[in-house]
Amino acid sequence: MISNHGSKENSPSQETFLKVVTQLSRLFLCTDFRRSACPLLTQSEGVQLPRMGRWALDVAFVWKAVLTLGLVLLYYCFSIGITFYNKWLTKSFHFPLFMTMLHLAVIFLFSALSRALVQCSSHRARVVLSWTDYLRRVAPTALATALDVGLSNWSFLYITVSLYTMTKSSAVLFILIFSLIFKLEELRAALVLVVLLIAGGLFMFTYKSTQFNVEGFALVLGASFIGGIRWTLTQMLLQKAELGLQNPIDTMFHLQPLMFLGLFPLFAVFEGLHLSTSEKIFRFQDTGLLLRVLGSLFLGGILAFGLGFSEFLLVSRTSSLTLSIAGIFKEVCTLLLAAHLLGDQISLLNWLGFALCLSGISLHVALKALHSRGDGSPKPLKGLGSNPDLELLLRSSQPEEGGNEEEEEYFVAQGQQ
Repeated sequence: MISNHGSKENSPSQETFLKVVTQLSRLFLCTDFRRSACPLLTQSEGVQLPRMGRWALDVAFVWKAVLTLGLVLLYYCFSIGITFYNKWLTKSFHFPLFMTMLHLAVIFLFSALSRALVQCSSHRARVVLSWTDYLRRVAPTALATALDVGLSNWSFLYITVSLYTMTKSSAVLFILIFSLIFKLEELRAALVLVVLLIAGGLFMFTYKSTQFNVEGFALVLGASFIGGIRWTLTQMLLQKAELGLQNPIDTMFHLQPLMFLGLFPLFAVFEGLHLSTSEKIFRFQDTGLLLRVLGSLFLGGILAFGLGFSEFLLVSRTSSLTLSIAGIFKEVCTLLLAAHLLGDQISLLNWLGFALCLSGISLHVALKALHSRGDGSPKPLKGLGSNPDLELLLRSSQPEEGGNEEEEEYFVAQGQQ
């Protein structure tokens, strides 16, 4: 038989070889090597590949492990880096609210640039909300986010990195409370146990702490409380598909201006007069010192943007469960680094309290994972990794499965920041 192109038809062995090559090419083009994502792991199209199939699975597993490890390390660099950066900068630059506002401006500029690049590559207009939707639906989330971030950075003037990390971990407690209030969670005995473990761990960590500061602790605890509202509102905002803010870059682009305006009155009252008379900014005498200060502030904005982007990158390429687990180990790394590099004093009782708090967070993550796995009708994760614009931004990311349960795990992980 001669084909229309003048060549002989492929023999059975040749067809088998072509199928093998096709499947292997699909394997290396997949960005998520789970069985639901890669055809090679779910079917062989009639081809039995005992040796090559096992080899392909080994390659898939190694590549997936390397990719996940790389993304986790990238997330650690930005998350731990910005924590120590904020503590380092507030030692010499005592205007944390101004620092936060400048970071918001940098994030807005990078978000706008990213939107422009995506629009040029996709030739599609980016979402722009009407003023009515912007002020009614986005403004509450933006205000809560601004207060969360601003108070958190403000607390670095008074407390250690270890106390900040531990207290900030309690945001999971407030997220659960507000999730119950807004009926995003159902009251269960396991959730009560999670709340008791986290609250008990926080009490043990702060009890008779030699480096305890009431003012700083109140600031970061207030930030954690507002953080519970923040991430609950953010979840509700991303679930409104009609707004079109599932893309993280679009969300950051719309949030930053209102966050800047929401934080400005607090800045004007507590820092405005002192900053206007400071020789480091407005009344500078040394141009080199001014440039170093502005460069340091701009670096923080880059770290803040990179943190938000790395979180979404990790979720879209792996899962929100990976981010939750990585967040738990990140807290341990942060405390160890704080004790080693900054000399934070952590007693045995403090470590036991920290372990108790992490056990509560781990229990909640495990319960959410089991509940998600037991769901017989998985749904696509809304807003995280399933948006075509996000695929352009993250270079061919695959949709996640797991439904609202997995989305809630993501917000639990965020509450630990």
